[in-house]
Amino acid sequence: MERKITYFLKKWKMDLIRKPLLLYGSKQIGKTYTALSFGKNYYRSTIYINTSHNKELLELFKKERSIDKLAIAFSNMTGVEFFKEETLFIFDNVEDIDIVKGIKLFGFDRNSYHVIAITSRLDLLTHFKGEEFQYKMMSEMDFEEYLVARGELEVAKKIRDAYNKRKGNPYHAKAMDLFMEYLLTGGFPEAVFAAVEEHSFTEISAIQQKIFDVYKGELTREKNLIDVPRGLEVIYSIPEQLKKENKKFQYGLIGFGHRAKEYENIIQNLVRKQLVYRSYKIRQVKSPLSSCKEIEHFKLYFPDDGLLSVSLHLFKKQLLEDEAYKETLYENHIAKTLVEAGYSLYYYQSSGKAEVNFVIQNRQGQVIPIEIATRSNSKAKSLSVFMKKYTTQDAIRVTENNLAVKKGVFYLPPYAFFCMKDL
Repeated sequence: MERKITYFLKKWKMDLIRKPLLLYGSKQIGKTYTALSFGKNYYRSTIYINTSHNKELLELFKKERSIDKLAIAFSNMTGVEFFKEETLFIFDNVEDIDIVKGIKLFGFDRNSYHVIAITSRLDLLTHFKGEEFQYKMMSEMDFEEYLVARGELEVAKKIRDAYNKRKGNPYHAKAMDLFMEYLLTGGFPEAVFAAVEEHSFTEISAIQQKIFDVYKGELTREKNLIDVPRGLEVIYSIPEQLKKENKKFQYGLIGFGHRAKEYENIIQNLVRKQLVYRSYKIRQVKSPLSSCKEIEHFKLYFPDDGLLSVSLHLFKKQLLEDEAYKETLYENHIAKTLVEAGYSLYYYQSSGKAEVNFVIQNRQGQVIPIEIATRSNSKAKSLSVFMKKYTTQDAIRVTENNLAVKKGVFYLPPYAFFCMKDL
């Protein structure tokens, strides 16, 4: 299953001022598989080194500073022949700062080496920073990648065409049906592959649960041991937080008497590790939006729709028939798609009852409100109120109807939201 990031990797390979690439993202999203496939398809040889507890590599970096001699040593270490400009070096599971310093040697001057370092330790990224690296975030498969994996290339093409032309999609009904399946499957490659191979829903759920266990296992790295059970409490509460009408995170749902100050640290760590995504409340709109956020009021989302679905014990019939489940999954999907596109998350709530699900600010400083309108709340007026108050030129209403533009509002089905990454 080829990933979109391959197009980025091709450009990186041809870059005249190419730096070692630090490829980062959560576990189980296919970073290693993608890098190895890229090496196999676009290089004469690939030298793969797992850096985890690799004392030999650590000692090598400590005593050798010549990148030419290091390249030969890597070749001898792995038994893979090395060719200048035609070998891809992959360093996996990078988390030791001394190994990072060693890999950075390949980024000091222009050279003929192609190096990719892979890490899932998102909490350590600030320690890895430096001009010797180029950085690229990788996430789970989006809906477009899911469609391609399913062999539905025409559906994917029609969605993009409809989005770009702001016109109706002739494959709307089919796209909606496939999107419902995606919400239940999620974007982790192992779950998607099982869906493509037409494994049973029970088998796919078992895969999701295994991934969820790995995801929760990241909490064991917390230095403060009391934050481990607190982190699990936060994660387990998210499905119920999102199911309620007011989706603001409420500590009372975790348990009676639980207070914000007990959970501030672990929630911050969960966000930093991208185990959850956070959206802050704003009551006014001015640039930058970050100056308007109320840090005590926020919502939390999962970084994958499949994780939320398996946590809710959802079946397709429930998702199709229950509007509350739909709205919950749609909102989570939009949140994670926006984060993956590089946007910070905010939601607007006036002093009255008006609420807009998301408000983003693009690179030109333009503010764009995004409202979810399912059948049960299709007559919501919050978006109109917001547009009049802040005279916004563009707005998006996420709806189950086909793509259309009416009175300055872009009506966008949730399945087309992956196109927002191009905004």
